[in-house]
Amino acid sequence: MDNLRPLAVVTGASSGIGYALARIAADAGYDLVIAADTPEIVEAAQALGGAGVWVDHIQVDLATRAGVEQLLQKVGDRPVDVLLANAGHGLGGAFLDQAVEAWMHVVGANVTGTLYLTQRVGQRMRERGQGRILFTGSIAGLMPGSFNAVYNGSQAFIDSFAFALRNELKDTGVSVTVLLPGPTDTNFFDRAHMTDTKVGQGHKDDPADVARTGWDAMMRGDGDVVAGLKNKAQAAAAAVTPQSALAEMHRGMAEPGSGS
Repeated sequence: MDNLRPLAVVTGASSGIGYALARIAADAGYDLVIAADTPEIVEAAQALGGAGVWVDHIQVDLATRAGVEQLLQKVGDRPVDVLLANAGHGLGGAFLDQAVEAWMHVVGANVTGTLYLTQRVGQRMRERGQGRILFTGSIAGLMPGSFNAVYNGSQAFIDSFAFALRNELKDTGVSVTVLLPGPTDTNFFDRAHMTDTKVGQGHKDDPADVARTGWDAMMRGDGDVVAGLKNKAQAAAAAVTPQSALAEMHRGMAEPGSGS
């Protein structure tokens, strides 16, 4: 292992945007520590190793503090140059009908696990006086998510948190960027049980394009970036539309059976 190469830590890297971000990092010459909660992380590591960089992987549940600790142990004492905090998932259906364990896992993966990892890695970045953090948020955080309420709420948290952390770190050499994708062609809708919805069956962006948008924004040091022209228009509209109207609009996209 060549310790002179920079290191990128990527969560949710077994597929989709996370894998695409890891691929960009590898092609840019970063060694990788990648994590996901599915066995496909092994295949992802094998594929990424073809870029000629050092790749280590771990299958772990990052919704738990113990899972984050396992990832941190995998990183060890090696300095982290880039943290690509991409892990997270949704949960379709009416909130009152959801299992407690299911929605708590969404909060754990999207919020508490992400924050714990960010705090631990961010402390080391601040001490070194350098580092880049990219959160994968969502334009979903800009609107009330009827029938995906916990996910949208968690993304609103991340969108807000990222800008607060960015401000706190503005004089430290550590940059913080949040990527705001729209619907993307990943396993998100399968995992969220939303394949029978209008949004689940609609057009989706290419995760490679979304990842490139986020990576480039991070490297520029931007605070946030919305991926895709259609999503930029939707984000702008959300800023001037009443919350009740946004909630009704989201209902039409995410209510079970809306895609039939």
